[in-house]
Amino acid sequence: MSCSTDPGSSAASPAFDLLVRRRYRAPELEVRGRRFVWGERTYIMAIINVTPDSFSGDGTGGDPRLAAELARRFEEAGADIIDIGAESSRPGASPVDPETEIRRLLPSLEAVRGTTDLPISVDTYHAVTARRALEAGADLINDIWGLRFDPAMARVAAEAGVPVVAMHNQRGRQFHEVIADITCGFEASLAIAADAGIPTERIILDPGFGFGWAPEQNLEMVRRLRELWRFELPLLLGPSRKSTIGLVLDAPVHQRLEGTAAVAALAIAGGVDILRVHDVESMVKVARMADAVVRGNWQPR
Repeated sequence: MSCSTDPGSSAASPAFDLLVRRRYRAPELEVRGRRFVWGERTYIMAIINVTPDSFSGDGTGGDPRLAAELARRFEEAGADIIDIGAESSRPGASPVDPETEIRRLLPSLEAVRGTTDLPISVDTYHAVTARRALEAGADLINDIWGLRFDPAMARVAAEAGVPVVAMHNQRGRQFHEVIADITCGFEASLAIAADAGIPTERIILDPGFGFGWAPEQNLEMVRRLRELWRFELPLLLGPSRKSTIGLVLDAPVHQRLEGTAAVAALAIAGGVDILRVHDVESMVKVARMADAVVRGNWQPR
């Protein structure tokens, strides 16, 4: 798909704050009996990696009992969605074929499904893996290639009637300008979704923090998130423990909590609706505090 890479005039400005975003609020979404009302508060997506080579060192090694225990702990800490993936998406990671991915994924997915009633997303860009995961109890698809890698993915999502997180992945693409490139990627994903019959209200957009961007481009993305409100769809961001934070703070993976918290709070101020994170308990608190400031909807507990 071709599209303009000229960012043109932005709909966003310093005065274009979250009160104005009410005009752009996406229709609410119901997943496994839970209502997601965009703009009301920030939702937390908890990461479970059933991989041997997770960049953050948090992989479960394929142990279903450990995956189930993590899910239970994440739910108690306040997570809203559990995201399970069986292939590392870190830069330089070796691709995993769908057969291996399914073999890694299903035991842990089934264990998590038996532990929690939270919605579960499957982190995959292979249609066959997504189909098997949905049959095993997953509720939505988190595709890091935004339906653009596997031509069958959009059809699987449409037939199952499930929501999709469509990420713009900058890896292997020519860089022009941060928001213009993200916009082009989103437009391509939305066109694929429309052709497959996926209703717009089932789509969540992710600009792809850490996926093919230089560190300064990741930071610019966060500064300019408001410019993506033009799509009138919920936004997800996954900055958790990413290398850009490590470079800014000169910190190894296990010392990036504060940096992740700072990016998370700024992302909420920029209108992000879902944060995909490792450190659930801490990020729930960050989101609650940021929501109190940004959205003004806090209540004494």
